[in-house]
Amino acid sequence: MPMTTRTAHIPQKIEATIQLPSSKSISNRALLLCALSGPGGSVERLATCDDTYVMWRALQQRPAQVDVMAAGTAMRFLTAFFAVCDGEEEHVMTGTERMRQRPIGVLVDALRKLGAKIDYVEQEGFPPLRVKGGKLKGGHLSLPGNVSSQYVSALLMVAPLMEEGLTLELTGEVVSRPYIDMTLSMMRTYGTSAFWLDDHTLQVHKVAYKDDVIFPVEGDWSAASYWYEIMALTPADSGSKLVLPCLRETSLQGDSAVRKFFEPLGVTSTFDVAHGSVTLTRNAETECPADKVFELDLTNQPDLAQTMVVTCALLRRPFRFTGLQSLRIKETDRIAALQNELKKLGVELGVEGDEAVYVTHYDEDAPKWNGEPIATYHDHRMAMAFAPACMRCPDLEIANPEVVSKSYPRFWEDLESLKEGGNDYLSNKY
Repeated sequence: MPMTTRTAHIPQKIEATIQLPSSKSISNRALLLCALSGPGGSVERLATCDDTYVMWRALQQRPAQVDVMAAGTAMRFLTAFFAVCDGEEEHVMTGTERMRQRPIGVLVDALRKLGAKIDYVEQEGFPPLRVKGGKLKGGHLSLPGNVSSQYVSALLMVAPLMEEGLTLELTGEVVSRPYIDMTLSMMRTYGTSAFWLDDHTLQVHKVAYKDDVIFPVEGDWSAASYWYEIMALTPADSGSKLVLPCLRETSLQGDSAVRKFFEPLGVTSTFDVAHGSVTLTRNAETECPADKVFELDLTNQPDLAQTMVVTCALLRRPFRFTGLQSLRIKETDRIAALQNELKKLGVELGVEGDEAVYVTHYDEDAPKWNGEPIATYHDHRMAMAFAPACMRCPDLEIANPEVVSKSYPRFWEDLESLKEGGNDYLSNKY
């Protein structure tokens, strides 16, 4: 397939309202909880991205071969789901070439210990998987706390169907805790008993889910991060204002922390609780000194890493971000991808193993685009994080821009809509 490229043209002054996509993290959990609870519930304002579509399709059709494409969340959630579908024919879980390279052994081992019947079709520890549904005993289980929170969430959501429920102990440092908290909160909305016993132990009782829940999905804070990036790149005296509806200050999403992360970069968030929106404005008074190293621990918000790294590079701010252990096994090796693509802007990204990235010095003319398209590595967040770079590097090209369909299908159209004051697009079903 020939490489396609796209160039964004973003004005320096912004006055717009952007209707963000719904949260795919919440949508995917709500779909699974609906499927586990029975036919009486529904999901309002469902995300329309690729990752949610493959979840919806698999749960509706229950095919013998479940192709999740590049959707890691779907692979993990559906593996657990089909493992507890007692009486169904076996399902083979597969996906893209990259998906077949992403490890899943921790989840498979955990489900097997609980009584699941799962076999590897090809390579041990990786998809494809053959899953035969049955009754899981449950009980006590221990997992490392630094594994993907999606493994933890997958186990938690199917735990009410286990004969003994589940006590799940997470050893060591617990990463991406807000995603676990999101799962627990949603499970309780669906009527089950799920909670932290202490800082490292989770308890889920065998309690049937309610089958009449109508769950409204909020806007996607991860998607909002790219608009925060754009706002940070507008001139401080431009009078720019950006309204993002359907975002809650008290959100289930850990990535809502983006509003705090961008305060030192000169972006202020003002919430309108009555209308359920947030307004972004430029505020030079909140900016940290330009020579001060901007430090963040992204253990709980790894999906914001690319946005934060690229924003700081474009603003020529020194930074050091930690808590990046999971970035190596995402849609691509995101640390290596950032290193490679920032070089095209004249920025050298320092790396400390799998834990930290930093920039302490910028060349005089950086950021300056060398003319090579920014590669996206089949990773939606690479495309969206680098798109605002056109505000510093005009005519910069993004390769394979269609990858944004994984989480934000209308991203490019929404960028174009800035010229007319934003969009009014809203969709909540397939």
